[in-house]
Amino acid sequence: MRIGLVNDMPIAMEALRQCVERMPGAQVAWRAVDGLEAVAMCAGDRPDLILMDLIMPVMDGVEATRRIMRDTPCPILVVTATVSGNASRVFEALGAGALDAIDTPNMTSPAAIEALCQRVRTIERLTRADRSASTVTLASAPPPTTTHAQPIALLGASTGGPQALATVLRAWPRPMPFAAVIVQHLDAHFVPGLAAWLSKETGHDVRLAERGARALPGIAWIAPGPDHLAFDGHGRFIAATARPDDLHQPSVDALFLSAAGCGALRGAAALLTGMGRDGATGLLALRRSGWTTVAQDQATSVVWGMPGTAVRLEAAMRTLPIQAIGAAMLDAVEMRR
Repeated sequence: MRIGLVNDMPIAMEALRQCVERMPGAQVAWRAVDGLEAVAMCAGDRPDLILMDLIMPVMDGVEATRRIMRDTPCPILVVTATVSGNASRVFEALGAGALDAIDTPNMTSPAAIEALCQRVRTIERLTRADRSASTVTLASAPPPTTTHAQPIALLGASTGGPQALATVLRAWPRPMPFAAVIVQHLDAHFVPGLAAWLSKETGHDVRLAERGARALPGIAWIAPGPDHLAFDGHGRFIAATARPDDLHQPSVDALFLSAAGCGALRGAAALLTGMGRDGATGLLALRRSGWTTVAQDQATSVVWGMPGTAVRLEAAMRTLPIQAIGAAMLDAVEMRR
């Protein structure tokens, strides 16, 4: 991989350089000391990955990510001094198209160095194998025969997902007269912060899903990771262990496929912006099971991988801009009630 480095601190830049040089097959493509320079460098030489700082002079990492993903898109990993201390900007960057976030490694900490290397290897696998769908084997009870299934809304997202999720949630009344369940591709360490950020941004009660619990109305439940989140045959949350070769942990397909086989649930599902194709197979299964299915359109997606695959599979009954998805799902779930 050819990797671009963006950081205004010489010590941090040197740490990143040394990390890249320790990765087999990786090399530094170029270096930039602020976001504006990174935008220009990427326009002239698009790398396989950018390690992007957040707090920089001239132009910060959020705006740089937004411009790069608009003009010369490529995978971006936010690497900042403290992810937890910059939570708001981190989720802005993720909403603009960054894939993930991690703390800047300390060269005296082998664990921190390995964490960054592992994250880079994961992104490399994703970008090279995004044509492969996630497959998950779930052990669950046979779905019961029900005449009054619980109305529910399901959302799956990846690259650019936080902002897209916030847009959908804002379109729903507070409190929601139904339950919502979300899978966002994100390291498990940052999911609690995402739940808090979505709660603050939308005014909804967003919580981490707990094994054995039911998806109660009025709450948006989010997959905590690193295990896959799924439903058993009676509509309760279960965890399915992710395999080492699963591209996405948690997986949207795991949630959608389990819901398609659960007679206790009915409603609407939407596949939002994201790299790869996770969720498309599950969305098709939901459509065949009688659910209302929606895919985000290309014009409003940061990356039209997941929803684009769903459209090509004819898994989506409707393809809509992100601003219209919330209302469409609300109407569909209200019909179920």
